[in-house]
Amino acid sequence: MATQDLMSKTPGNLSAVRAASQPERRGYRRCKITQLMRIRPSDPEKEHFEDLRGTMSVSRSGVYFQTSESGYEIGLRLFVTMPYSKEPSAINREYLAEVVRMDPRPNGLTGIGIKILMEMGIQQHTYSFNPPPRR
Repeated sequence: MATQDLMSKTPGNLSAVRAASQPERRGYRRCKITQLMRIRPSDPEKEHFEDLRGTMSVSRSGVYFQTSESGYEIGLRLFVTMPYSKEPSAINREYLAEVVRMDPRPNGLTGIGIKILMEMGIQQHTYSFNPPPRR
């Protein structure tokens, strides 16, 4: 009986109440995947930090993750490298993003939602043993 109540769409169901009271603002579907990313503030006047975190939820225009870093604030612009790897052959994409959501989590961490504003480019380390061509 309790399982049936949880799965029904009655007003007592928490997800139904939340869905009715708040319209869906996401423009793209989310995928619950874990990717390592490197996060740094883009504003040189803000205190520098480097946060290596795994994603909890990813869409085409945003990312949600948990952190213990205290330097985040709503509106903070970030450089986000995702997926991140230190391997020399890795292709790391860097994005400019903005913090749009902060949630205290029951585990003591803070949930951070960021909006991807633009792609900065591919960060790839290349090594060559040949000299550059002459002109």
